[in-house]
Amino acid sequence: MTDTESARHADEVAIVTGSTKGIGAGVAKRLAAEGATVVVNGRSEDDGQEVVDAIHADGGEATFIGADMRDPAAIEALVEETVDRYGRIDILVNNAGVQTETTATEATLADWEFVVETDFRSFWLCVKHAVEHMPEGSSICNMSSNHAFLTMPGLFPYNAVKAGINGMTRALALELGPLGIRVNTINPGWIEIERTRKELSDDDRQRVESMHPLDRIGTPEDVAGTVSFLTSDDASFITGTSLLVDGGRTAVMQDHSFLEYKQNR
Repeated sequence: MTDTESARHADEVAIVTGSTKGIGAGVAKRLAAEGATVVVNGRSEDDGQEVVDAIHADGGEATFIGADMRDPAAIEALVEETVDRYGRIDILVNNAGVQTETTATEATLADWEFVVETDFRSFWLCVKHAVEHMPEGSSICNMSSNHAFLTMPGLFPYNAVKAGINGMTRALALELGPLGIRVNTINPGWIEIERTRKELSDDDRQRVESMHPLDRIGTPEDVAGTVSFLTSDDASFITGTSLLVDGGRTAVMQDHSFLEYKQNR
């Protein structure tokens, strides 16, 4: 990281929802490493404090503010406490997310509410409450998924909601652009987080990696670097976009033909 990059977010205040582990933790650590004061958020105070302690150990500034993203009052309180402490919000990263493994016909109303309230409604509510405290030049980053573009059965309503986030980003970019606030979406693919490591056997991992043109799955750091760029002045003319961060996975039309090509290289 260059000296310029290390100071990219100096004196800025960032909220990263769902940042007690996984991608969110990686984003929080990256923004702090580049100078931001970061509000780490989630439901587990122990996990959140671990992230905060790691940021402090690296010389960064962070605090944990707990909030359940399914609770509208808790979201409003998260924003209010952040502003009470730091005076403003320069970066909002809507990252909190859950999923169910159900089809459209199997999914229950409870499944629908669980995903929609956490992965979609909370994004809107965070923006709704934060925007009045965001100065000109601020940035919002919504975390979606490559499932917003291409998906598979058995992940409803997660896949539908992720597509909706892309639409929300476009709508917000139009409405907030005149205020000098940019809004973009990041769409990660396979990322190595705690859940991924548990679910993938060595053989499964090798198979999944082989389907990617870059021959690997991503890391939270891969996504965090993209968030840092999109929320920085380097991306000051980028808004309303949805950016795939998937190692080229979505560029592959047919796995078998791609694998045959690789084997014959």
